[in-house]
Amino acid sequence: MAMATLAPLTAFLSLDESSTLRHCRADNRFAVWRVECTGPLPEPVRKSSDVPALLVSMSLRALPAKDYRLWVDGKVVPTPRIAAFRANVIDLAAEPNIWSTLGLHYVHFHLRRSVIDDVAADLGYESAGPFRLSVVVPDLALAQITRSTLPYLGKGAGAHPLALDQLELILGAHVLQRYGAPRQRRTVAMTGLAAWQRRRAAGLLAENLDGSVRLVDLARECELSVSHFARSFKASFGVTCHVWLTERRIERAKELLARTSEPLVDVATRSGFGDQAAFTRTFHRMVGVTPGHWRREHAMRTTREESTKGGKNRQATAG
Repeated sequence: MAMATLAPLTAFLSLDESSTLRHCRADNRFAVWRVECTGPLPEPVRKSSDVPALLVSMSLRALPAKDYRLWVDGKVVPTPRIAAFRANVIDLAAEPNIWSTLGLHYVHFHLRRSVIDDVAADLGYESAGPFRLSVVVPDLALAQITRSTLPYLGKGAGAHPLALDQLELILGAHVLQRYGAPRQRRTVAMTGLAAWQRRRAAGLLAENLDGSVRLVDLARECELSVSHFARSFKASFGVTCHVWLTERRIERAKELLARTSEPLVDVATRSGFGDQAAFTRTFHRMVGVTPGHWRREHAMRTTREESTKGGKNRQATAG
């Protein structure tokens, strides 16, 4: 199935009582919005999509039932008190409208049906089936997914497109299993990539340390669907494409730190990181120390090794 190659979107949207937003229409891409409304909405906000898609939402704060309204297909949907981290799953074809007198704090995922169908086919289901309307339901998995995305939804923050591609597949599989009505067609064995596919995928990722390559590009080169490719890549390499790419970035950074005296900001850029702050955070998380600390330790170790080697050579010459 052909898939759009628009880069996934993350956004932070802050509204107040003076907001003029009345209609939010999503295009053909995976998107994650964090929406904070600090005051009463003057009018309901209608949500829709250019393509068949689901609105998957997670509340971030509690809200009394009397201060919230939800319309689906033009009809009011009764809702209880909204606790923090409760989920809504709504077909955007029903153009839901939301309104509140006390403000809203949500994370919204725009999840395309084409991606869910791709995941369903790859997992051996005949179709994804219909999705039931679900409002203010507890969903521990979706709550954890939401918590993991929050650091990338603040002002000025951003997530890696390849990581978002992977997130879309994970979310699609969860929503399919929890909220859909898939019909099993066949048993699918977990298989990895063929040798030529492993070489091609690894080569493309290594050539694009900045993350400009997308899952859809890798899948196309390997002649697989996106979901099938992602699952097979992990079966072959033991990690997702994003983790594999991050590991190669760290390897490249270590090489530059050890062999050059380039400033850390240049090492970050040449290793494929968007900025020095992201580089430092990732390096520390994966290596256990900051890049500067690692460089100093490595320089000291190299000096000691060279000194020891030189001493042995002198002794051998004297003997």
